[in-house]
Amino acid sequence: MSLTRRQKWRIEKIQAERIARANKASNDSEDLLDDETKAQTGLVITRYGQRLLVEAESGELYQCTGRRNIELSVAGDQVVFQTIDNDEGVVTALLERDNLLRRSQKIIAANIDQLWLVVAVEPHYQFELIDRYLVVAENANLPINIVVNKIELSDNPEQVIYDFSMYESAGYNVHYLSVKEQTNLGEFKAQLNHKAHIFLGQSGVGKSSLINELIPDLNLRVNELSTKSKLGKHTTTNTTLYHIPSGGDLIDSPGIREFQLDDLTDKEILSGFREFKPFIGLCKFRNCAHINEPKCAIKTAVENGDINSKRYFNYLQLIGV
Repeated sequence: MSLTRRQKWRIEKIQAERIARANKASNDSEDLLDDETKAQTGLVITRYGQRLLVEAESGELYQCTGRRNIELSVAGDQVVFQTIDNDEGVVTALLERDNLLRRSQKIIAANIDQLWLVVAVEPHYQFELIDRYLVVAENANLPINIVVNKIELSDNPEQVIYDFSMYESAGYNVHYLSVKEQTNLGEFKAQLNHKAHIFLGQSGVGKSSLINELIPDLNLRVNELSTKSKLGKHTTTNTTLYHIPSGGDLIDSPGIREFQLDDLTDKEILSGFREFKPFIGLCKFRNCAHINEPKCAIKTAVENGDINSKRYFNYLQLIGV
């Protein structure tokens, strides 16, 4: 049902009031800054609107606003901030980022060390979908590896390992886990130490169970951050960074767990297959599409076993052949 003119006016008025309040809060915070206040570096834990929850190097949490002349900060950002009260502050600078994760051009998180694509025996993994995730991550220049979850449901574990051997040959780290039976979890947790991680994957593959296994007191942590940041229920739907007790950090973003797959060009799809890269540019024809052209270096690599034939087939599927 379409909105009436009065309803539209009301919505626009509410939005304008919210923006004005946010700007006033930022201005008021900046007015309280003392030039002699010692600047600190901190880690952005979560963001909601114009407010940030920043963790100081001491571990203390501060509710902050950002100066108007700096870019918006997101979970994972390193920032410089100054305190204006016992638990409040103002972010005065954004430190250089190593990388960014975007969704529909919106920045979701920053300084990610590792993406983990979580797939499962049930619902059964699909190679074309796996390759789509990998291609998107490669084009975003974000490192990504694979978790095969729920292996206790497989009647043929050897076949599962064989299926993913082509990804291991391409240089992806693959972990075979069972949260239910606690299989290989210790080794996997050790891989997370001293790094910031994000889990991606389809619904039902066990991401939430895995996150709860890594952070057993997650509900308590959510409540603690909600109280400290005064964000209430919003914290559960915001991108938030949590410290993993066994080591490392987890940036949990419910909105991107299923990772929207971008519309990629054929060239971007090609560059997203990392084992193809040594052969790109070696074909007879400069505009080779690696389909039916003679003396194609990639097709020759497939014939010689240097590129897995299944991966090559998935490449053809992704470019619509």
